[in-house]
Amino acid sequence: MIEPMPTYVYECSACNKQFEVMQRITEAPLDTCECGSQGTVKRVIQPVGIAFKGSGFHINDYASSGSAPAATSTPAPAAEPAPAAAPAAAPATPNSE
Repeated sequence: MIEPMPTYVYECSACNKQFEVMQRITEAPLDTCECGSQGTVKRVIQPVGIAFKGSGFHINDYASSGSAPAATSTPAPAAEPAPAAAPAAAPATPNSE
């Protein structure tokens, strides 16, 4: 059985070329581009799509069966000023005897 290898996307900052490479996770990342520049290639992080299936997820259990509810924005209530703190008691001084 052939083990699948991850595909990584690299981008060269010298020529702005993006390319994909199938590599093992244990291999060192590339640092040289086909254009000949060395040290200008960086790995690009790709977004991953996820889907929540089954019960137990908020999106599945509480989502409306019809269209999504209209987003309404309500202004947050103004914060009341904090009450003035009581003056701190002076620390007790030891009696000198």
